[in-house]
Amino acid sequence: KDRHTDSVSAQTPDLHVPDLESRITPGLEVVERRLLDAVSSSRDLTDELTRHLAVAGGKRMRPLLTLVCAQLGDPERALGDPVITAAAAVELTHLASLYHDDVMDSAPTRRGVPSAQHLWGNNRAILAGDILFARASLLVASLGPEIVAHHARTFERLCEGQLNETFGPTSGTDRVDFYLQVLADKTGSLVSTAASFGALLSGAGQLVADVVSEFGEKVGVAFQIADDVLDLASSGEQSGKTPGTDLREGVDTLPVLLLRRREAAGMIDEAGAQILRDLTGDLSSDEALASVVERLRAHDVLEETRELARTWARDAVAALSALPKGEPKTALEAFANLMVDRLVCPASLYVRSSRRGVAGCGVGLGRGPGASGLWRACGGLGGCGCGPGVGVWRLVVE
Repeated sequence: KDRHTDSVSAQTPDLHVPDLESRITPGLEVVERRLLDAVSSSRDLTDELTRHLAVAGGKRMRPLLTLVCAQLGDPERALGDPVITAAAAVELTHLASLYHDDVMDSAPTRRGVPSAQHLWGNNRAILAGDILFARASLLVASLGPEIVAHHARTFERLCEGQLNETFGPTSGTDRVDFYLQVLADKTGSLVSTAASFGALLSGAGQLVADVVSEFGEKVGVAFQIADDVLDLASSGEQSGKTPGTDLREGVDTLPVLLLRRREAAGMIDEAGAQILRDLTGDLSSDEALASVVERLRAHDVLEETRELARTWARDAVAALSALPKGEPKTALEAFANLMVDRLVCPASLYVRSSRRGVAGCGVGLGRGPGASGLWRACGGLGGCGCGPGVGVWRLVVE
């Protein structure tokens, strides 16, 4: 199949600024085409592997942030080729990291489909991630030495964050603070870069780039904390991941670390203490894992984690105080709130863009726009009542 026959459509979540959204939507569609080109090659077998996660969908929050931040600069440059190229490069870098993360986590699913390592094995999944990062680097190479260096430093932080997570904190280090720094490195750094690239390449200037960079880092941490909640609170169908995968691999996510902090302070209840005891046991069976996940869902530590996500999102918005009032600032504030709105509706930031359908919300079964198969609209993924264009179509029958 010729990859250039794929139809492309993109849709932004509600950023409360319809005019800005209408301006950047065409840019997101160009980014999506760039992504489809970049994850493809001349060999069908390689294509299937490197395209696997890109066509599975995704939130595309990083390129969205690049295009929103570009609105702070010269309107003539806001959707120019450098901005579009940077947005595609950032998303490619993110995709590359997902291939590697799934190998390290032994994750069976990603974005509602089997993970690459599950289908093709660890070696090929790692090489696919390497290829995608190489292609991201090729895109960045056209943007000048300052952007190249920025991208390289970001990739260094991504790797350092992953390494530090595997080594764990040193003796005497607060484990929650250590984990939050890992989140800043693994997630916040690339979100920060996405924002910076938009400001820099649209001519907004270094001061504005520094403001949105700080915003991006904080909102990235908020997003990942919310992800830790959703990993437990959502079903696998909703999140596209197996609930509790990190726990099975012995990785303490934030709710567990907060329980351990309570334990160290002598303030843990019996339910929390039992959860910690069970985490040291055998979680290889689905039943054992589900039991721990269910009890974590019911424990008040999950609400503590939710509130921490909200705090980081509020801090991200506070970082925008130096920006003038206007559509871009309003959109960025809405973007930060969407990070934690996911705690109510997991579909609130999901953008579907692929060859078979686009994002849409509804109830029951139907045909997505341009779909060749039968798709199930999310209906708010659990009756949340979200409006049109927020949910995600999932293919259920070819």
